[in-house]
Amino acid sequence: MEEKLRAILPDAELIRMYEQMVLSREFEESCAEQYTKGHITGFLHLYSGQEAVAVGATAGLHRDDYILSAYREHAQAIVRGAEPRRVMAELFGKRTGICKGKGGSMHLFDPNLSFMGGYAIVGGQFPIAVGLAFAAKFRKEGRIVACFFGDGAANQGTFHESLNWARLWELPVLFICENNSYGIGTSVARASALPDIHRRTCGYDIPSERVYGMDVIAVYEAVKWAAEWVREHNRPFLIEAITYRFRGHSMSDPGKYRSLAEVELWKSRDPIPAFANRLVEEEIATEAQLEGIKQQALVTVADAVKFAEESPWPEDSEIWEDVYA
Repeated sequence: MEEKLRAILPDAELIRMYEQMVLSREFEESCAEQYTKGHITGFLHLYSGQEAVAVGATAGLHRDDYILSAYREHAQAIVRGAEPRRVMAELFGKRTGICKGKGGSMHLFDPNLSFMGGYAIVGGQFPIAVGLAFAAKFRKEGRIVACFFGDGAANQGTFHESLNWARLWELPVLFICENNSYGIGTSVARASALPDIHRRTCGYDIPSERVYGMDVIAVYEAVKWAAEWVREHNRPFLIEAITYRFRGHSMSDPGKYRSLAEVELWKSRDPIPAFANRLVEEEIATEAQLEGIKQQALVTVADAVKFAEESPWPEDSEIWEDVYA
């Protein structure tokens, strides 16, 4: 029998999770619109469908735990506390962006939030996560590192090297694989000799777990437990969250490698309406309240777009600033 939500978290925190998932979805859908209008250029990788992973995982971490991600990181930055206005402005390349318009979609970064970046190089975040964990352990800070990555990154050499060093040096890293079944257009089954990514850690004596990534509460409970285990033992752990992206790899990807039936099947598992149904069934929120949350998210996103549109471009001279920390 499924555990009641109130036995897991207070009502306010449950509703906050729903708010974050809805805001993340509406933000991403708006990004798609702004891309087609030419306001966002370059590569744009959207997170629609995977919201339960970012929201559930972040809720299971401490506020000062480090977070690193790949290039599909808008939602993770916003859930961590980044202002939607500043994230949208960054995607527009404006001076008011979270990285002053210099990073764009794939390189969001805010050390004040302990959000240590999205990385365009596949697997580029692994060595940095290990380095941050080494520093945190050396300084006895009591914080851990949550390193998000996609299934495709698990075939990179940096993945194996970083798992090896994290275990050898006994570092507090929580590796979180967002397995959405495809590395660009190649399925995990075609690209990996061992598609069960969480099982790969046995070669490094690192414990692991697989969780259903379309359930925000399942992700929250798995990450909360694993994060405390990592914190207590000063050793790495890996979680593989099974999820799905509803859109293509990027805005330039028509997604022809997936059947319509497969996409529709996963859309029927959408984490947002699934969680909404539980909130209503358990009388934690009414349908009217949830509709109000969606409308507020639309207002927030519209405001972010307006802010980005009206923000100034960086001056040419600013290219010489922020080159070195």
